[in-house]
Amino acid sequence: MKKWYILRAISGKETKVKELVEAACKNNPDTLGKDICKVLVPTETVYTTRAGKKVQKERNLFSGYVFVQLALHKVVDSYEKDKDGKVLSVNYKYELGDTETFLQNTSNVIDFVRSRKGGKQPESVPEAQIARMLGAAEEVAASDAVEYNYIVGEKVKVNYGPFTGFHGEISEINQERHELTVIVKVFDRETPLKLDNSQVERE
Repeated sequence: MKKWYILRAISGKETKVKELVEAACKNNPDTLGKDICKVLVPTETVYTTRAGKKVQKERNLFSGYVFVQLALHKVVDSYEKDKDGKVLSVNYKYELGDTETFLQNTSNVIDFVRSRKGGKQPESVPEAQIARMLGAAEEVAASDAVEYNYIVGEKVKVNYGPFTGFHGEISEINQERHELTVIVKVFDRETPLKLDNSQVERE
């Protein structure tokens, strides 16, 4: 049986946690390598301007969290016996075992996300919820590939709105708002315009 769990990590150290866990799995293929199935840190590509140049970097979609798919071990929980002590049935439970301790003690990990009902056990996350989060990350990545392939300093032409037909140069890119700042000349004066990505085209 496999289930997804969430680790709370120090913000900014999520990728480091992922690297440490994956390295441990590689070095211990018969133990951790079998128990830790997947380690995910969903990211998106963002662009910033530094010294007039466009800089690309990866930003975590879920700051402070690392997602892990873990194999659970089936262990005996209790027995049901008759009056003579004969075992009638065996009750089993599933637990993480030593994997929980290892992950909990990994550098930059704060703890598992625990049960909201006051329990001490790590709370599993439904597969469907993980799929939705990964789907959102893929949509963001696909959006980046289409909408954020402009670069600062690039020449563009406005193709929609009151400034249709104006030519200008991109001075700033705002990924979160899906906006570009384009410098155009209006009455021979440089004027910055805030435009949606879809309002311009390359010359």
